[in-house]
Amino acid sequence: MNAPETLSRWTGTGSSRVPFWAYTDAQLYQRELEKIFHGPHWCYVGLEAEVPNVGDYRLSWVGERQVIVVRDRVAPRDRGTDPGIRVVENRCAHRGVRFCQQPHGNARSFVCPYHQWTYKLNGELAGLPFKDGVKDGDCVNGGMPPDFDLQAHGLTRLRVEVLHGLVFATFSEATEPLREYLGPKILPWLDRIFAGRQLTLLGYNRQRIPGNWKLMMENIKDPYHPGLLHTWFVTFGLWRADQKSRMVTDAHGRHAVMVSRRNDGGENRTVTEGVTSFKAGMVLNDARLLDVVPEPWWKVPDPANPGAEIMPTVTMVTLFPSLIIQQQVNSLSTRHIVPRGEGEFDFVWTHFGFADDTPEMTRRRLRQANLFGPAGFVSADDGEVIAFSQDGFRQWGEDGSTLCELGGTGTGGSEHMVTETLIRSMYAYWRKVMGV
Repeated sequence: MNAPETLSRWTGTGSSRVPFWAYTDAQLYQRELEKIFHGPHWCYVGLEAEVPNVGDYRLSWVGERQVIVVRDRVAPRDRGTDPGIRVVENRCAHRGVRFCQQPHGNARSFVCPYHQWTYKLNGELAGLPFKDGVKDGDCVNGGMPPDFDLQAHGLTRLRVEVLHGLVFATFSEATEPLREYLGPKILPWLDRIFAGRQLTLLGYNRQRIPGNWKLMMENIKDPYHPGLLHTWFVTFGLWRADQKSRMVTDAHGRHAVMVSRRNDGGENRTVTEGVTSFKAGMVLNDARLLDVVPEPWWKVPDPANPGAEIMPTVTMVTLFPSLIIQQQVNSLSTRHIVPRGEGEFDFVWTHFGFADDTPEMTRRRLRQANLFGPAGFVSADDGEVIAFSQDGFRQWGEDGSTLCELGGTGTGGSEHMVTETLIRSMYAYWRKVMGV
């Protein structure tokens, strides 16, 4: 089946029934890399705090293309406008070698081990052996052509924008500025967490999940599953359908924020009766795991209601295509989606706090992080059901489809969590981008 035929199989005009082939088709996945990850979208690559000093670098990914996030030297006159963060592709311009093999470190320059081509931190080619040939008596052997231009043979350099310490990159010159890309409905929720605060790193988790990358985006745009799937959430009132909630989406439907305020948990027959994950008699042997302390920055002016304030205990932000930002009570993390084919993706968790946190708050954040990550008391469930979903898609084949019609078939936001509107909104956007 050729690519045009592959991309024409979605019948109908809505986005509430996603064909299983959208998760399993290898050709379609290659088009996703081209049009989404390597196309005109901003992709998260890391935190500014991960490269604090000049020369510090970390390997990251934009789709399946490995990149280097590095802090470069900045002239004094430019320090007010240039954060000094560069993102270059980890591929030598000479013979295509993925030259940087250490996951992080500090370097004065980057040198390809194969033929010693040397690059500045900003990706410019600084020099190469035998460029002018090797003198042998009156002769010069070899050398590059006379018109060889160092400036034309640097590393692939991505456009970079840094927002509140979050580093985004794009291969495309057509991508709109980052703040426009995120939009006015999403930005206040990022400001709430990050604005004016210096981040500190608390640790990492990594896992490979055997499912299509979009399933994780769906999972964090699905507000009602936590009160059904996760014992911790429904039993201890961290997130469930009897809470005051709001679902926010940007104008395109690609980004979203799930906002909620926890309650005391316990039994409420409206949302717990018949729910097998609810454990009425479950108690914690160590109550410190849910030692929740409200923080002043939780309360902000309500973006949707001028003059009012709002104080969520949870905000889950999805920035299409590759970033989830979690604030679940005192636990904070970014979650980076790295696709590895149509049927699996890597999921990288970066747990963080703030520079002015007390030691007690840092310990609290770390304890609450036990709910999340590959073996987290909550998040282990998500990785497992995503794998189950992918298995079901493969088993059924081409003709099946999901059904996302809770709350109707429309798109947009909501003032409650008993809805699948954010999923429908994302797939309405995805269809436009992919041309299906």
